Amino acid sequence: MPKPATEVSPADAGEAVLEQAPVTPKSTGVAKSSAIFSGMTLLSRLAGFARDIVITGALGASAGPAADAYYTALNFPNLFRRIFAEGAFAAAFVPAYSRTLKTDGPEAADKVATDALAVIATVTVVLTIIAQIAMPWLMTVINVGFLDDPARFKLAVVLTQITMPYLPCMAIAALLSGVLNARGKFLVSGAYPILLNVIMLAAVLPVTGGPVASATAASWSVLVAGIAQAGLCWWAVRKAGANVRFSLPRMTPAVKAIIITAIPAAIGNSATQINVFLSGNLASFVDGGRTWLATADRLYQLPLGLVGVAIGIALLPRLSAAVAGGDHDEQQRSMDEALILSMALTLPATTALMGMPYFLIDGLYTRAEFLTFDAVNTAKALFHFAWGVPAFVLIRILAPAFYARSDSRSPMRFALISVVVNAAVALSLFPFLKISGLAVAVSASAWVNALLLAATLWKRDHYRPSAHAVQRLIRIALASAGMGVFVALCSWARPYIEGPIGQFMSMLGTTHGVKELAMLVVVGFGGMTYVVLAFATRAVTVSEIKRLLRRGA
Repeated sequence: MPKPATEVSPADAGEAVLEQAPVTPKSTGVAKSSAIFSGMTLLSRLAGFARDIVITGALGASAGPAADAYYTALNFPNLFRRIFAEGAFAAAFVPAYSRTLKTDGPEAADKVATDALAVIATVTVVLTIIAQIAMPWLMTVINVGFLDDPARFKLAVVLTQITMPYLPCMAIAALLSGVLNARGKFLVSGAYPILLNVIMLAAVLPVTGGPVASATAASWSVLVAGIAQAGLCWWAVRKAGANVRFSLPRMTPAVKAIIITAIPAAIGNSATQINVFLSGNLASFVDGGRTWLATADRLYQLPLGLVGVAIGIALLPRLSAAVAGGDHDEQQRSMDEALILSMALTLPATTALMGMPYFLIDGLYTRAEFLTFDAVNTAKALFHFAWGVPAFVLIRILAPAFYARSDSRSPMRFALISVVVNAAVALSLFPFLKISGLAVAVSASAWVNALLLAATLWKRDHYRPSAHAVQRLIRIALASAGMGVFVALCSWARPYIEGPIGQFMSMLGTTHGVKELAMLVVVGFGGMTYVVLAFATRAVTVSEIKRLLRRGA
């Protein structure tokens, strides 16, 4: 399902933790940890991309019940994971553990981790048991549209019961990953999400029994992957010397403090999940609707994940330090640099997704059970998600300016407003635009959220883009628009591009891979076009590239 306005996180389970900036105990480790996390994120995204291409081909979208049932099973435990396990609780736990580690030593910190682990594991296990028992009734609420299709409804219930135990596994893995980060161990905490994609690929590739068999295998592999991820993190924590244990849950003062800190974030995360719930419910009325949204989501989330990591790890921690030290000039520089760099990466991705949505979806996914009809409808959703991409990234830049000043209520309030906007737009447009209307609602609510954050920072005089930053953004926008026009023209001229490629492939004795190769050629030349225009308009300069490389050295 698509992530709504305040949540920019990978579509697949297990990747959200990659987007948390690591807690580096020594300043000298920042460059190293950034490189490790960025590399692991890229590998995870590419593995997830390959996984989705395989699963989409095996399950299709509108041709049968398997795909929609599978995506329901994948997303339902993730709804709670994003609220609790890798969202509010993890965000509150990591600073508490790090402070205790620094002030009171490893033994006291590991005691905090042990108590926190007991509480989060108990809560998620109880929640899983309740959901398992109540799944038939829950499914009537989360997928009203499935009620008219008994086969799809029954399959969704069974597959979601299979995947639901993934929730406590990921809760444990997320907390243990925080322990590793606080101790300066980044490799395993950055790499363990890749396990999900690898295990799912290994489970689905050999299946030959049709879409339902593939969906069942994929669902079981989610549970297996969750156990493997938690086990890997547990092993890494023990190897790192941390004495974290399983114990009976206790509401110690430290755990209470973590819960109190997590409440505003949990409310904000819950607000975003209301958007997911509403979109999914409406999409359930359209055969293949959930799958179209999930497929479009993967594509537009790919650049977001990479940009989010680059911003969160390389730039935004500087803002927190500047606010704590009262350095207003550094605050301005940090925000300006974050804004410029993020838009330099985001705007070209936006124009590419808007300029050639069908070319991309058709080239990547249309095969086997995924039909041209599915590609057309997915492309429509992708187009409308695309113009919301800059807003998603802006939220990631602007919200930390509030958190750095210990203000978590303002972003929470704006998230709740975005829920209202999303619901109003989705309910208004769905009768006319169907799945595309849901994508419009998500992007519109993202822009409302981003503008509220920006306006509040401006009003409080916490951040106003400098004249230099505005000039650079205009140049970046021009370069991105030029690239967008180029790929749009290529999309229009697609038959003329595929013709020579088809002749070349025929000479090699095959007719396969023509559209895929054509898509890669256009993407490659589109990227080169943006680079040339970016330097031509001085949106990016050689000196800045050198300075950025020196900083990471």
